[in-house]
Amino acid sequence: MTEDIDTPETDTTSHSLESTDEAEVEPQRAPEATSNLIALVRLLVVLAAIVGVFVAFGLGALLVVIVAIIVMVMVHELGHFLTAKWSHMKVTEYFVGFGPRLFSVQRGETAYGIKPILAGGYVKIIGMTSLEDVDPADEPRTYRQQPFHKRIIVASAGSFMHFVMAFLLAYSVILYFGVPSTNGVEVGGFVHWAGHTLNAAQRGGLHAGDEIVAVNGRSITNPSQLTTAINDSPGRPVTLTVQRGGRRVNLSVTPDVGHALSNGTEVLGPYSSSGKPVGLIGITTAPVRTSEGPVRAVGTAVIDIGRVTAATVAGLGHLFSLHGLSSLYSQVTSARAATKASNNGTRIESIVGAVRTATQAEQAGMINLIEVLIALNIVIGIVNMIPMLPLDGGHVAVAVYERVRTRKGRPYYRADTAKLMPVVYAFVAVLLVIVASAVFLDIAHPMANPFR
Repeated sequence: MTEDIDTPETDTTSHSLESTDEAEVEPQRAPEATSNLIALVRLLVVLAAIVGVFVAFGLGALLVVIVAIIVMVMVHELGHFLTAKWSHMKVTEYFVGFGPRLFSVQRGETAYGIKPILAGGYVKIIGMTSLEDVDPADEPRTYRQQPFHKRIIVASAGSFMHFVMAFLLAYSVILYFGVPSTNGVEVGGFVHWAGHTLNAAQRGGLHAGDEIVAVNGRSITNPSQLTTAINDSPGRPVTLTVQRGGRRVNLSVTPDVGHALSNGTEVLGPYSSSGKPVGLIGITTAPVRTSEGPVRAVGTAVIDIGRVTAATVAGLGHLFSLHGLSSLYSQVTSARAATKASNNGTRIESIVGAVRTATQAEQAGMINLIEVLIALNIVIGIVNMIPMLPLDGGHVAVAVYERVRTRKGRPYYRADTAKLMPVVYAFVAVLLVIVASAVFLDIAHPMANPFR
């Protein structure tokens, strides 16, 4: 019974030890806190300088896109981080960027921070493969020692987060902007023509927000029909029927003469050898949208995500086919083939091209940027699930293989990752060639602006 009784002497000793510990620890924490504060201030100054440079050079749209992509990457890593913590795996780092540490803070066993090369981010979960050396004391908390279902969840959580982001973006577009209808084309804004106070559309009386429902008495349902009608009437008046303030108005607009360049852009001016004469009125357009309720918007968003996912899978299947790889080779080695593919929008884009397209989308309107980010999330989510290391899908494939090889009543089978490395190196080599080719094409033969 005596061991259950706390004596005053024991309590006094305990309090004394606590006081001693606090006295010893406090001086050690002060320099660390000061160092972190200095690093944080330095980081904020650097970020402010970067923002200032982008704004000073008129690159605000590019900055918005870069920040959006960084957020996407870190939400991807957050999926791995949260599920690994839930699974009681040991997570030692959660960082934005690569390279030396600019700023970090230790919370428990995990360091959180920022590194200068903002080309992505990462989560460090110990023991992701059988090749990694781990302290024997930490072995039970490694990724490789976890049950099958936990490894599948952790490995696929990053890609799952991309689909969550895509759904939330699609849902927000439907809820706040509506869905495209077949009731006409909306005038989004006007293109400034150098040397002209007003362009043809403004001279004809068009207003931003007008819904163009007919051209010369013929109904239109999408922007391409309007563009074709305008392009076919250089210097000749056309009658545009617009919906404005609940009533219909007929306006006579005379397109100015311009010409189309080989890259798909249009230039105001007389006909030249660089392209055929076309009519231009100087507007940006968008489909007319109708609103949907919050419940119905869920189903519409799911359908939209499914449609984009199916198209992405088909596109990736074509890319990795013999025909797709052969086509990519032709584009890299032939300027003519590259220009044709770029103008038609029938080739892949690297991150360089994706950033350019997203920037053009942001300049054309926030809804366009959101739609590009939806597609980008789905592409990244699917590519990451390709069943090859070092991608997330490779870890899923290894977990499935080990599960299949494990026989009932026997120890869990562990794959020898070292035997997979030649295949991994070959896959990475092919991937690097494809990425390098796409970067080259995006620089040498940029895709035509799809939002003009």
